[in-house]
This record gives sequence, C-alpha cells and structure tokens, in this order.
Amino acid sequence: MMLRILFLFFAVSFAVQAQESKPNILWIVSEDNSPFIGAYGDTYATTPHIDKLASQGVLFTNAFSAAPVCAPARFTLITGMYASSMGTQQMRSNYPVPAFVKFFPGYLKQAGYYTSNNAKKDYNTKDQPRVWDESSDKATYLNRKPGQPFFAVFNIGTSHESQIHKPAKKLRHDPKKAPLPPYHPRTPEMEQDWALYYDKIEAMDATVGQLLQDLEKAGLADNTIVFYFSDHGGVLGRSKRFLYESGLRVPLVIRFPPKYAHLAPGKPGTKSDRIVSFIDFAPSILSLAEVPLPGYLQGKPFLGKQQTAAQTLAFAFRGRMDERNDLSRSVRDKKYRYIRNYMPHKRYGQHQEYQWHAASMASWEAAYLAGKLNPVQAAFFQTKPPEELYDVIKDPHNIHNLAGQKELQPVLLRLRAANRKWLTDTKDAGFIPEAMIAQISKKEAVYDYIRGGKFPWEKVLATAEMASEKKTAHLPELTKRLQDPEPVVRYWAALGCTFLGKEAAPAKNALNKLLQDPEVTVQLSAAEALYALGEKETIIPVLQAALLHQNDMVRVQALEVIEAMGPEAAPLLSNVRALVARDSNQAGNDIKVASYLLKKQAAN
Repeated sequence: MMLRILFLFFAVSFAVQAQESKPNILWIVSEDNSPFIGAYGDTYATTPHIDKLASQGVLFTNAFSAAPVCAPARFTLITGMYASSMGTQQMRSNYPVPAFVKFFPGYLKQAGYYTSNNAKKDYNTKDQPRVWDESSDKATYLNRKPGQPFFAVFNIGTSHESQIHKPAKKLRHDPKKAPLPPYHPRTPEMEQDWALYYDKIEAMDATVGQLLQDLEKAGLADNTIVFYFSDHGGVLGRSKRFLYESGLRVPLVIRFPPKYAHLAPGKPGTKSDRIVSFIDFAPSILSLAEVPLPGYLQGKPFLGKQQTAAQTLAFAFRGRMDERNDLSRSVRDKKYRYIRNYMPHKRYGQHQEYQWHAASMASWEAAYLAGKLNPVQAAFFQTKPPEELYDVIKDPHNIHNLAGQKELQPVLLRLRAANRKWLTDTKDAGFIPEAMIAQISKKEAVYDYIRGGKFPWEKVLATAEMASEKKTAHLPELTKRLQDPEPVVRYWAALGCTFLGKEAAPAKNALNKLLQDPEVTVQLSAAEALYALGEKETIIPVLQAALLHQNDMVRVQALEVIEAMGPEAAPLLSNVRALVARDSNQAGNDIKVASYLLKKQAAN
C-alpha cells in the first residue's frame, strides 16, 4: 500500500511539474491595423508600450493575415485551415465545415491548458464554444487552477474601422501632418480620418500596456510567451478588404521570457524577416505547447520543437466583402506581391455601405466624380486588370503594377504558377458561386462536396482562369463550355463572355439558351453577358424572377447585373423597390445593394 501511495505521489508531482514547465501563451490581438507602430519605423505613431514590447522580443517584418478582413482571417487563425478551402471565405457567412476541423484551443485544453477568450470570436462558421474554459468580456487566465498553464486571448477593438465613423471633437495627432499614402487625396475629411485613426492606435497601445502590466502584477510574466498582432491591415480605404500590403501585412511582436529563450527565433530587440502567415499560427502555438499537430492542418509551425523550414511564400484570398461579390487571390514572397483578379470587370472601390460610413470615403469618391484626382488616386474607382505585380520594397504602397514589364516576366510566371498550385492543392472553394454554396451547404460541407469525386474542380479553375484573362482567342473554347454538364463551368464561361464585352458576339445564341438554364446563377451570368452585347428586353424576365428568389445571394447577383445596366435598368426599378419593401429589418446584403442602386438612380 505504501509503495502504491508513493507511486501516486510521484506520478502526480511529475504531472504537475510537466504542466508547470509548459509556457503560458498570451495573445493580444488588435483589430484593423497595419504596422502603424513606432517599432516599425512609423514616426507619426504613438505606441510606447508596443515599442517597449518589441525591444524585449522579436519583431517580424513579414507577417501576413490570410485575408484582408476579420471573419475569414479569424477562421484561418482558429483552425489552421484556409477559409478559401473550406467555403468560409465569404465575409459574414456561416457555412458548415467537416467534423474533423477543430478550433485549435481545444487541443490545448485537452493537453491541460486553461483556455480563455476575451471576447471576440467572429470565426465565420458554426462556433465550437467548448474549446474555451471561458469566453466572455470578463474572461481571464486568473481563473485557472494553481500552476495550470494557460492560453489566453485578449481582443482590442479600439482601432476597429467603426471607430472612425464619427468625427472626434479633439485630435491628439495633427491632421496636417498625417502621412497619407499616394493613392489618397488630401481632402480635409481624409486628413481628419487618418489623424483620428492614429489616435485610436495610440489608445489601443495603452490597452496593450495595461494587459502587460496586469501580467506583471499577477507574477506571470516570467512564464508567459506574449504575442501582439493585428487581425489584418487597415483601416482607411484601399487597405482593409484589399489584397495589398495595406490590407494584409500585420504587426507581429513575440516576447519570450528568459525561461523560454531557447524557443525564441532571435534575441530580445531583434527582427526576423521570416515569412509567417495566419495559416501558421495554430500549428505554431501547438508546437510551443508540445501538442502533436493534427495531420489535416494546412499551416506549418514557425516556433517550437515541431517547427519546419521557413516558408518562402504567403498566400491570401478575397471573396465577398460585405454585400459585394468579388474574387481575387494573392501570393507574396520577400520582394514581390502578385495578385490575380478573377472578376476584373468589377471596380476596386465597389460601394459598400459600412465602408462608406467613413467621411474620408465619401470625400474620395466626390473628388473622383469631380475629376480632381490624379491617375493613382482615381484608379480605385476603375476596373481591375487580370494580374497585378508589385515590388514591395521599392513600392510599399503597391501603386505601380509591373505585370506587363518584360524583364519581370520570370517573376510573374513563377508567382502565377505558385498561385495556381496553392489553389489546386487546397481545392479553393471560392470559384463556386456563393448562391450555389448556400444550397450545397444545406446537405454537406462544401469542402467534402468538392472532394466527393464528381465535382470537376480542375476544369472549373481552368475555365475561371481562361475567362478572366479577357482574351478573344479563348472565345471558341468558352463558347463550347457554355454547354458543359457542370453548372459552375457554364457560369464561368458566361462570365468570360461578360469580360470580353462586344467581342463575345459570336457566343450570343449560346448565351441566350442559358437564360433557361436550370441553375439560376448561370442564367444571371448569361444575362450579364447578353446585356454587354446589347440585349435588354430578353434579360428582364430573368432578373425579375431572380429578385423573388428565396436565396439572398441570387438576389445580390441579380442586383449587381441591374446596377451595371445604369439608366437602362429603369423597367426593373419597381421590382427593386418591392424587394426593399418586403424586407422588415433592412439589413440584408441584398437590401444594401438595392438601396444604394435606388439612391444612385434617383441621383441621376
């Protein structure tokens, strides 16, 4: 009996020691801010606490969000899976994922960690609340058992986009000294919003300081690895929501106490140019905690005993942003950013209700309409090229597109191929129209649907690439694919005709047949192409029927076609008004597009 008691005593003691040897991990996550931090060389910024943290830790110069907006980026963070491979890349969607995909704090919890989240989630899919011991605006690591290691997240909303929607009575940063990027006109509203934004970053920094002070007071700083980062870039126009440095590059500082210095990628006060992406955060935290990595993770750990060789590329995706459809992908190495636009007929600055709450956005658009902008500033309100390539060292604001330069064709081809490989390896779900994803998701996760053996994913991607290149030489093949058995192929073939405009005239008869297609998204894609070819009367019944469809993303697609028709949409305005009148809460994506469409038509 005595031997058994001794055995149990030593076993429990060993388990306690093993737990206490594991590092605590604290995540401090700010919202919507690029590296507008003193430690990153920003002299306009007032960030003493983050600057001090950087002097004590390692500052990463090549850290990137996987998406330039919060919910899809946070999905990637919490799962270690690209939202674009799961069908969860569309902003504010709630589509299911396979049962094997777990929020990574659950693995820490199983390994004995106390997990707390204060307080934002916003994971763009069905929640998994049990992965947290507590998740609320009062959640804290202080509630753990004595000696229990913790993983704690504190989200700071002070720098969120919403914080510049109301002008401040008093500013701490001088608007006239605000370092505007070259694509922004120096309007009074733009200067005010930039100064206000830096005020919010200063307030955010103060909260970081308070959280670090709380850790010190609790006597836990010597046992805690501290991360500070932002959930994506931002926040003024052409940053958040866009696949540029301004939307994807984030500040990342990690402080390792002396006890865990052997886990640090550098000495205190140093910088690392290693490329790290949100896809790598989940496996890196599990690696630091010495938790075995699940085999399905798409990211690679850059910290801990399980870390791998440094990644050479960071990938990112853009899908629907609020009420506006779009589709772009990006690849970044240490010198170049490549962007592939699969819907080049859409302008960069599509009107989004929430974004236009900022006075700076309205002033920018007003200056454009008044003809007061230079070409760099005006580009935001124009359509996109199929491909973009930027030298991020010489051109940090990404305003000089080098995709057409002959001497950089090897770089373009290399990054184009890397993008295609990534899309293929992850079987990117973004090429399925969201209206169809909504239907598929009622029966199964789109991730499983794509891998079920019947969906011709490679042909879909090839058609999308062919379509978005906007080359007349592709028209014969696109016309052939208008009759393909797969509706997503037909959808992209019809879109390709839209991109070609009047050059798609030989496909007119085939497009007219698609107005009777069994898939409504294909009908609407054909209607858009036919409008570009001068058809008006024949497409109106299709659009009217779509506005009555029960699928809200069908209604959004129809409204975008109607908006493209400009004044010629007059016969459909009564249908649009009826749609708005039917909606009681006036908050849906379709209502936002419809309301803006009616407002614009009234102004004309």
